[in-house]
Amino acid sequence: MKMNWKMMLPAAMAVVALSAFVSNEISMTLDRETSVDSLGACQGVSRQGNRIFLYGDREVGMIREYRLDHDTLVYLNKQIKLTENGQDVIGHPTGIAYNGKDPVFIGNSVRLNKEGTAWKAVIYNVNWEGLQKTGTLDGNLINTIDDDACIQGTRPEYVKYNNKWYVATADYGNKANEVRLYDPEKLATCKKTSEPGVLVKKFSCSPWVQNLHWIADKGVLVLIQNQIEGRKWRFTYVDMARSLEAGQMQVLKQVDIDKRADELEGFTFLDKTKGIAVTSSRKNNVNYTTTIW
Repeated sequence: MKMNWKMMLPAAMAVVALSAFVSNEISMTLDRETSVDSLGACQGVSRQGNRIFLYGDREVGMIREYRLDHDTLVYLNKQIKLTENGQDVIGHPTGIAYNGKDPVFIGNSVRLNKEGTAWKAVIYNVNWEGLQKTGTLDGNLINTIDDDACIQGTRPEYVKYNNKWYVATADYGNKANEVRLYDPEKLATCKKTSEPGVLVKKFSCSPWVQNLHWIADKGVLVLIQNQIEGRKWRFTYVDMARSLEAGQMQVLKQVDIDKRADELEGFTFLDKTKGIAVTSSRKNNVNYTTTIW
């Protein structure tokens, strides 16, 4: 059988390009440490265009908006209390899934016992624009979803797989951890993530995942982790497509930053190399990083 080399060439080049990327070294440096107050224990960071949202568990769940002025976050005097009728609803926010066009989801992971063996994970479908206008969940809570397909906790983040958007989430514990992809349309209206068609694909991953960050132009998912429970920084760069096909995470690079022993909670890139990492500490909870690809 005669081979059509012209047809095979693009595929071959794609494999070479992927192999070259996988073999590249990824390094990260911690450039500067700063402190941001009034968040309680900061649980994560969401960048939406040139807007930056930090969220934490103050006396109630809290989201505050900032803008980046050169290399400093400036608070815009805008905050959201994650309450309804004055009652704390999302007391421990663990992720904001936002892509600018699909439903917006906020995660809430609640420890039910001090041993950390029992958790309740809830995902909320919210009216994001209304939430920013009114500053509370009143009238802006569209649907409450029991994330019973999870193993331990939830931390939603939009990712793209096979040209379709999904909501990815992951577990925090040290047993049978997974990254799972949910169909956003079904997730928006379901009552439980175990309902048929909500969970689309998944892969196993290493423990202590605090948050997820999707790098769209590289097809890379960053697992924002602790090296041990509640302590020390770890960033695991994963080829998401290959991980989903294999059913197990395919690691491009694991980066540990041993300079810091506190609890890394969230991370986002600001551009191709600069990023912000946040921790639950009261001091030095917002940190500026550089990643070299």
